[in-house]
Amino acid sequence: MKGNFEFRTRKSNRSLWVIECIDPNCSWRLRASKIVPKSTKFVIRKYVGVHSCSLLNRNANHRQATYVVIGEQVAPQYVGVEKGPGPKGVQTFARTELGAQISYYKAWRGRKHAHTLIRGSPEQSFHVLPSYFHMLEKLNPGTVTRIEVDGESRFKYLFLAFGVAIRGFRYMRKVVGIDGTFLKGQYQGVLLVATAQDGNGQCYPLAWGIVDSENEDAWSWFLTQLKEIIGDTDELALISDRAPSIKKAISTVFEKAHHGACAWHVAQNIKNKFKCADIMGSYWSAVNAYRCEDFTGYMIEISNRYPRVAEYLENEVGFEKWSRCHYPGLRYNITTTNMVESLNSMLVNARDFPYVALLDVIQEKMSKWWNDRQIVATAITTPLTPSRESELRPRFAQSNGRHTSQLNPITYHVKGGELEGVVDIFNKTCTCKEFDIDKLPCVHAVAAAHHAQVSVYQDPPCGPRQSLYFNFKTFFI
Repeated sequence: MKGNFEFRTRKSNRSLWVIECIDPNCSWRLRASKIVPKSTKFVIRKYVGVHSCSLLNRNANHRQATYVVIGEQVAPQYVGVEKGPGPKGVQTFARTELGAQISYYKAWRGRKHAHTLIRGSPEQSFHVLPSYFHMLEKLNPGTVTRIEVDGESRFKYLFLAFGVAIRGFRYMRKVVGIDGTFLKGQYQGVLLVATAQDGNGQCYPLAWGIVDSENEDAWSWFLTQLKEIIGDTDELALISDRAPSIKKAISTVFEKAHHGACAWHVAQNIKNKFKCADIMGSYWSAVNAYRCEDFTGYMIEISNRYPRVAEYLENEVGFEKWSRCHYPGLRYNITTTNMVESLNSMLVNARDFPYVALLDVIQEKMSKWWNDRQIVATAITTPLTPSRESELRPRFAQSNGRHTSQLNPITYHVKGGELEGVVDIFNKTCTCKEFDIDKLPCVHAVAAAHHAQVSVYQDPPCGPRQSLYFNFKTFFI
């Protein structure tokens, strides 16, 4: 093929294969037969490797350069990688390595065939899914898997939660982001993800699901499985976009948990619906405001410029869904579903894989993440995780020079700076509301702790819940 000489099959059966040059006057030929009659292996009995025909018979559009042959030859380039060469890359491979000029369509089919050879076909994936889940449960203690089929025993939904993620969730803040992303394989579908955030502010994937589409039935099934592993309490917060199917499913499945809207998705709706991107600064200030009086000031700014936007945020969305200071539960500093979006971006190259191959990628990445975080944790010498330490350390410097007076055995008044604060070091609250919402000592709490001669890392004022969520030991989960 690399020399651009085509051949034709002169004889082919179960025991003999004879091919010769397409020019009947050429001497090039190959004859192969079985080693023994019952063997499946062939051996070359005769081979004349020199062409005696004219060079005019060379053809770069080689008849033997089928998409199957191309796929078999290029397949090794897809081993151990998520993306590999695209159709144009396959065309380049065929030209440089095989000496064949192929069309874009043939390259696309060759690439698809290579994917099947390496990752299996979608049909094979459905067939091995039950045994694949069985092995996951056996090798990963505590792992929960579910497969739902329809009335004709055809695949409908799947659910996967690794045991290590389930066990570690008790150390995480009870805020879970949920979202879905479209798959691009032959049978398409939607990948659903539920993720928390670890003590270092990194994604902590809890559960994965594959469903037919983002409809109410699919979300209800997925959330029902999720509820079995994380429970349903008034301390739980579920953050998502405002799709009606998700809202309805959450209200049906989780009766006690609070539902919050992703502030980024609300912002996109505002820009698309009201064409007012210039108000986004005030909107995000309102989202992140800790005190209701500050929030009110930003909403007045929005109302004065875009009354319809203010009405939309208050009546259609609801302040309690997107505003940090009005949220009825605990969502800490988590205002968006960015932690879920980052997982979707991580899998962008694997979204056209068969389901089992996709789950393999997820498992590989999760294993690497947990291992890398444990390595980082072994090197930590501070009581809290690196990101929380980086937040807390500047507050020590900011607290210097502030005047602190004790009002009673547990309450301190801290003056100085842009805002005064009254700190209750026993109940871990401050009138600035940062300590209340983030559960990490604000600058006033740091000053109060220094005045009271107690450590911010101890109880009070930083534990036990705060130290439980932000302690470096959560990296070892």
